[in-house]
Order: sequence, then C-alpha cells, then structure tokens
Amino acid sequence: MVRRTPAPEVRRHAAGYPQGPPPAQRYALPPRNRRPRRSAGGTAAGILGGIAALLTLAALGMAAFAEPGTMPVRIGRAPEVPRQTATDNPLYRTGPLTPTGCRLPRIQEGVDESMRHFMETLTQCLDRSWQRQFAAAGMPFRRPERVFWDSPGRGPCGSYPSPGTAAFYCPENNTMYVGLRHIVETAGGEPVSHYAVYARVIAHEYGHHVQEQAGILAYGHQRMEAASDADRAEISRRIELQAQCLAGLFLGAERRTLPMTRAQYAAMIADVRGRGDDRQSDGQRDHGSGRNYAGWVVKGYRGGSVSACNTWTVPSADVD
Repeated sequence: MVRRTPAPEVRRHAAGYPQGPPPAQRYALPPRNRRPRRSAGGTAAGILGGIAALLTLAALGMAAFAEPGTMPVRIGRAPEVPRQTATDNPLYRTGPLTPTGCRLPRIQEGVDESMRHFMETLTQCLDRSWQRQFAAAGMPFRRPERVFWDSPGRGPCGSYPSPGTAAFYCPENNTMYVGLRHIVETAGGEPVSHYAVYARVIAHEYGHHVQEQAGILAYGHQRMEAASDADRAEISRRIELQAQCLAGLFLGAERRTLPMTRAQYAAMIADVRGRGDDRQSDGQRDHGSGRNYAGWVVKGYRGGSVSACNTWTVPSADVD
C-alpha cells in the first residue's frame, strides 16, 4: 500500500541583513519541500539563494521569515543523497570559471526597466558561465527560471514580497525571484551606481541554483531534516556561505569587463559585512557572521577555482 506522508514546509533561500537594518530592510529565509531528484547533480539553497530560519520559513536563508507556501501531499520519500555530493562534487574539479566577457549596463535610479535590463544581462552571463562549468564536469545543467517582480505575486515557495525579502531562490520550481525595487530598498540606501552590490545578490541566488543542479542543496536539506536546531543552523550556513563564495567566484572571473573597480569591490564587501547574523541566537544563525559572510565572497573572488568554495569539509569555525 502507498503511504501518504505530510509534506514538510516549503523552504526558500534569500540574502540580506539578518540583524543590522530595521525589519523592513531584512531578507528572509523560508523552508522548502524535499522532492525526488531529477539528476545526479542537484541544486541548493535559494531563498533563497539560510536555514534555521529556513526550517521555520524559507530562502541563497536569512533571519527574517517569509510566509511558507502550501504544498500538495507528497507520496513516499526522496532517495538519499550521498555525502560525497557536497564534499567531493565533480564541479570542484573543474578549475576556474572561464570569463564570458560580461558587461553590465548602467542602472538608472528609480527606473524599473533599467534594473530589469541589468538583472537579465547579468543572469544571461551567469547562464553561459555555469553552463560551461557543468559541461566540464560532465553534468547536465538547466538555467534557472527568473521572476523579476514589480508587483506582488505567489509561487511554490510562498508569496512575495514578504517583509524584508528582496531576492530568493525557490528549489521547488528552480526559479530566482528578485524585486526590482525591493533589492534597492533592502540594500540600506546603497546608491545604484554601486552596481556590484546588486550583482552580488543576483550571483548569490544563482549560486543556490548551481547548488541545486549539483545535488548539494538537496543534500543540505536532507541533513537538516534530522538535525538539532544548532546543527541545522550550521548546515544552513554552509549552504549560504557556499553561495556567497560562488558569487565571488563569478564576479572575480568577470572583474575586467563588468568592470569590478576598486570602488565597486569596496562597496560590495562593506555591504556583505553588514549582512552577518552575529547578534542572532545560536539556533537562528543561519547565514554566518559578518566576517565569514564577506570572507567567503573574498575567497571565491580571489580563489579562482570552484574547489575554493567547498564549505562542506572546513571546520565549524570557518562557517560560524
């Protein structure tokens, strides 16, 4: 007989300020439903693309929570994902990303279509970059869908916008969600001329899709299901900090043509340092301290190789 099991909460991954700015400027991290894998690879956290918060909410995972979506009843259990999927993934052996010559258009203050053009151009560059990397690993890859919203909506991982959530990744439908205005509002007043700040957010959520396609995100969620609150939070940090590193890896590969000037780099690092969850309680620290949230971006940016972004074999202190 087939036994119907209740579906877990939908989880989504997001990026933002888990403790710094007021609540209206905080990103959220809702929970996600575990589903059967479609490939030997997998993708990871999206909204989104955190975890202690993820388990209570959803989304690349912050301290703010978003409204979970209502999911249909699932039948049976998804197959187990082996630990090696995260610790020794074929992607880690593909070396540095090949530059695509990505050039980002200027963002015009308050013009939604300008921000949309910026996001579409950037995600197309990310598509080309990661398509090549997965091909080098001999793994299948499908680009993520994207919803760049300017009005409220709803998807498998919940409604948007939700308080403080500007960007998230939903593994249920392999889709990145980014608010055209919300990404600016949640950046703490960062001028749009500092485009690297916004590029990092997009590349972070795309990093969750990379994790999902590589199987890493499914492995992380699998481990979280049976873990204590403290262990879930650490697993979430490993997911989120890996997405940070993957974002840095891409931006470093494209530094000459974006271009990534010293001023852009400084603005980006200052922004991510302010998004740490240092002041949260241990069980809710699902994104990482400001030091590590910025440090893993720098590691990817300077590391050059995908292997530099393996957060699954480093000591706990490196993902605190």
